[in-house]
Amino acid sequence: MVGNLFIFMSFQMLIPTLPPYIKSIGASGTEIGLVTALFSIGAVLSRPFIGFMLEYKARGPLVLIGAVLLLLITFLYPLSQVVVIFLAIRLIHGLAWGWSTTVNGTAAVDLVPNSRLGEGMGYFGLSITIGMIIAPSLGIFLFQVTSFDNLIYISGSLGVIALVLLGTIKYNTPNLVLTTKKEDLKFTYLGSLVEKSGWFPAMLTLLINLGYGTIVTFIVIFGDERGIDQIFLFYLCNAILASLSRPVAGKWFDQKGPVGLVILTISITFIGMWVLSYAHSNIMIAIAGVLFGIGFGSLIPTLQSWTLSMTPPNRRGVANGMFFSSIDLGLGLSGLVFGVLAQYVELGALFRISSGFIVVALVLTIVKGRRKKMISQPEEAIS
Repeated sequence: MVGNLFIFMSFQMLIPTLPPYIKSIGASGTEIGLVTALFSIGAVLSRPFIGFMLEYKARGPLVLIGAVLLLLITFLYPLSQVVVIFLAIRLIHGLAWGWSTTVNGTAAVDLVPNSRLGEGMGYFGLSITIGMIIAPSLGIFLFQVTSFDNLIYISGSLGVIALVLLGTIKYNTPNLVLTTKKEDLKFTYLGSLVEKSGWFPAMLTLLINLGYGTIVTFIVIFGDERGIDQIFLFYLCNAILASLSRPVAGKWFDQKGPVGLVILTISITFIGMWVLSYAHSNIMIAIAGVLFGIGFGSLIPTLQSWTLSMTPPNRRGVANGMFFSSIDLGLGLSGLVFGVLAQYVELGALFRISSGFIVVALVLTIVKGRRKKMISQPEEAIS
């Protein structure tokens, strides 16, 4: 958990700072959207291959290779002042990110007892959620007070800490994986991209991140346009509430299942997005952060646990890859589509428009819950 936290801290602190940086070297609105889109494309392209490798390879070496790749690529960013080259580095970074996140999530779930999967992955998910929340705040602060090169050096230092921590772990690879030979498996790109048993929570993850992606891409620019000088409060409040709510949500998952929890957290996320869209003050930004911490902070780990709980142990690598690809594809498509739309629409309105995807996810989950209830009722009547 701690090693993965530093991986996410190192990476996520760059997320809100790369768009304004590339804008400063002459990028258009569409090219700003490509910062997220190309990265996501790279991550999605690499995950089926690493998911296939996880069906027959031990976890430890793959975890360390991913951490090293991320570290090396991070230091490439200051080498380019040309938009096209910068975007090419971003694509390569996405390939490495797809590798690392898929392997780390799979290595984590292999260490957690199945009876406590929701709680265990909930705690592990805190490393993802907190990294996605605290690191952007740190990145924004450093971007404002120091040079972009120094930001990269600090990000790289966090990557070094992650590498050291991940190198101290005794990993647990399932026997079914250790006894499987590559020759006995048949690789197909689609088969290693999608795990059918967990497709529904992965689809919800895609929809939610299509909505959330506008915040990832434009929140710093949004703060500048609205004259909000403490935009980091969004991430700070988000992190605190996510840390407090996530363990409770994990136990709820293990005891009552995912559907009711997902409906609640999606609803809170939607409300938070609308509060943010109307924010003109630091107080409103903080309130939006609180709502996102309770909602989005518990939602993403819950969806990961849901995906993995429906997946056989030997296919967890593929399922994890599908889950993280849903996040990256959602963020990437959101950045691309809404990056174009942002040239014509005020950013607050853009947030409200993108929240429509969150509404779709909410409706689908409610329908799923009702169908599940209808199926279980005849069984109860028979018994």
